[in-house]
Amino acid sequence: MTSHRCLLALPVISLLLLSSSIGWSSDVLTPGCHLYPFNVTIRSDRRGTCKGTHLVYACVGYCESSAFPSRYSVLVASNFTHNITSTSRCCTISKDAKVKVRLDCPQGRHHDEIEILTAKACRCDMCRKSRY
Repeated sequence: MTSHRCLLALPVISLLLLSSSIGWSSDVLTPGCHLYPFNVTIRSDRRGTCKGTHLVYACVGYCESSAFPSRYSVLVASNFTHNITSTSRCCTISKDAKVKVRLDCPQGRHHDEIEILTAKACRCDMCRKSRY
């Protein structure tokens, strides 16, 4: 192989190596806000006398946010202290549902059920303190 051919083959080989290393975790690299499953365990007390486990969903990921210089009217209104304006969007639950978790107790005693919330759909929405 001549030196010119080697130089042309190098970018192709490095691109193949790069794409094969990225392919192993495509879920992690997928941009946006998504449902994420996890198991939750509910206990009746600190000792875990009665307990139950259930699969629920949370919203995880990221959303686009931006910052830019404030308009002159904002600067004047803030006495020139608010020089950057930002718009933030957070990954949040857009639809939820109640699920029942059965609490099993030792020695066949009573079985309690408790309702908890799980995410059914997610979206990027305005960040609000009350949600977090």
